[in-house]
Amino acid sequence: VKLVESGGGLVQPGGSLRLSCAASGFTFSTSGMNWYRQFPGKEREWVAGITNLGYTTTYAESVKGRFTISRDNAKSTVGLQMNSLKPEDTAVYYCGTRLRGSEYWGQGTQVTVSS
Repeated sequence: VKLVESGGGLVQPGGSLRLSCAASGFTFSTSGMNWYRQFPGKEREWVAGITNLGYTTTYAESVKGRFTISRDNAKSTVGLQMNSLKPEDTAVYYCGTRLRGSEYWGQGTQVTVSS
């Protein structure tokens, strides 16, 4: 299983970023996918999830209405569109999936929201 995140960077408050995660090594179209984030010194927290065919999406309350998760099963990618970013969104963002009882994450991508 390999998950590779990209798209992080520095953005001003109120700005937007789009993260992408390229997946390989498993049957992507049969797996739900999630985005998580981790603040310095804190546990990783779940941000958003999408079912295997993309019919259902769910969000943490802190990002609802600002973030949108999507997937492209033809390309084995999952994206996270982040709008109206706030300084408190600053974190390392990870995509992840659960397969056969084990959790898998990528290496993460840093998102910094600062003026």
